[in-house]
Amino acid sequence: MSDTIRIGAIGSGGNARGHMRRLVAMKGVELVAITDPSKKAIEAAFEQVEGAKTLPTFADHSEMLDEVEMDAVVISTPHTLHYEEIMDGLAADLHVLCEKPMVCTTEHARSVIETWRASGKVMGVSYQRHTQAQFRYCRDRIVSGEMGDVLFVNSLQSQAWYQSQVLGGTWRSKMKWSGGGQLNDSGSHLIDIILWMTDLQPAEVFAYQDAMGSEVDILSAIDVKFDGGALCTFSVVGYQSWPGMFEETTIWLEDGQLAIRGDEVWEWTDDKDRKVVKGKALGRTWPPDENFIAAIRGKEEVQSSPQDALKVIQLSEAAWASADSGKPEPVSR
Repeated sequence: MSDTIRIGAIGSGGNARGHMRRLVAMKGVELVAITDPSKKAIEAAFEQVEGAKTLPTFADHSEMLDEVEMDAVVISTPHTLHYEEIMDGLAADLHVLCEKPMVCTTEHARSVIETWRASGKVMGVSYQRHTQAQFRYCRDRIVSGEMGDVLFVNSLQSQAWYQSQVLGGTWRSKMKWSGGGQLNDSGSHLIDIILWMTDLQPAEVFAYQDAMGSEVDILSAIDVKFDGGALCTFSVVGYQSWPGMFEETTIWLEDGQLAIRGDEVWEWTDDKDRKVVKGKALGRTWPPDENFIAAIRGKEEVQSSPQDALKVIQLSEAAWASADSGKPEPVSR
């Protein structure tokens, strides 16, 4: 591999164009081709991504992999397409950065991990909270053991997902393409970051869900019991009357409490006074794209791995199963 890392983009939607813009802004990174079946999406990349107008474009990712020399691919496409695209990228001896969710079944996640490990390539999943300072700070505080064991977690996410996706008729509202509703989409960030910060193994899930007349879940109330007895409540609310997203997470430990409120962390320990940690005191924030390139160069470890993504789909599948059965369901190991 030369000093320049050549990237092919599989997908050219709004999220994909964000990846492209961040990548081409990095020194020693070159975008060399774009794949998307939508001419409109590719034309948008021409307008929004520096240098994109000169690139070869393809309707099928297989053609791009066959015809263009590259070192890596970035995948940002409908969720149910990820598995084939990841496997094809690894088969072509390429590094892979994939948007979340990595895949939509535990079976596919295990297959990806087996293939990736055998490939010797770098693979990351774009769960960007792993490289955001407030979440990293909380993970460090928890795994250090200084605040004792986790006892209880409450994590809420709310956005106008029904209005934007279902009423908007997007692919995210179609099971064929999304593999699930808000839980599999932005809600997967919530599950991922709690599992990553706490390093806990979920044992059992009980869930209620409401599709609000659509093909996919919109409202999810999920209770989790972890090995060791810690408990967690996830509230994934896909209906609200205003645009944007609202999130908050609180973690109760034996010797303190952590609360993530926007880009601040509120911390309570034995002195009972609330400590507000923000800005530089929280540490570094950087995008998954930058982490991916640094990992290819051997300068960093991938911060969000395929193993992390496996844990997300394992818990998600248990939640869907519980919502269907009306009883607690085990989380696969």
